[in-house]
Amino acid sequence: MTQLFPMVQAPEERAAENILPLYRECAYDFATGRPILELGSPKIVTGKEAIKVWAWKACKTARAKFEIYGWDFGGEFEELIGRAYTEDIKQSEARRYVRECLLVNPYITGVEDIEVGFDRGTLTISARLETVYGEETIYV
Repeated sequence: MTQLFPMVQAPEERAAENILPLYRECAYDFATGRPILELGSPKIVTGKEAIKVWAWKACKTARAKFEIYGWDFGGEFEELIGRAYTEDIKQSEARRYVRECLLVNPYITGVEDIEVGFDRGTLTISARLETVYGEETIYV
C-alpha cells in the first residue's frame, strides 16, 4: 500500500534511526604509534577511548594519500609545508584542518579549545572533543 506522505516519520522512528552502535577501535600506544597487542591479538577499546584513537590516527594520516582510507579520512596538514604564510595564518589554517579532519566522524559532535604549535617543522595539536560519549582531549 502506498502512503500519501512516505517521507514523514514519527519522532521516535527518526530517533531510532540515529542511534549509533558502540564505537570500537584497536588500542594504540600514542608514544610509539603502534597498536597494543594482548597475546598476539589487537586489544580492542570502546567508547571515548576508541574515539580518541580514531582522532589521533586521523590527524596523523594525510588525506587522500593512501588507498586503504576513504577520501574523507585524514588531514590536510601537509598543505602548510613550504607556504610563505604568516604565523597567524598558519595557526588559523591548522585549526580549520583539525576541525575538517575530525568532524567527519558522526561520533564527534564538536571540536573545541584547539591549540596548535609549530616547533622546528613539527606541528603539535591538542583539542577537546565533544563526543556522543562525553568529552575527551587529544594530543597529537
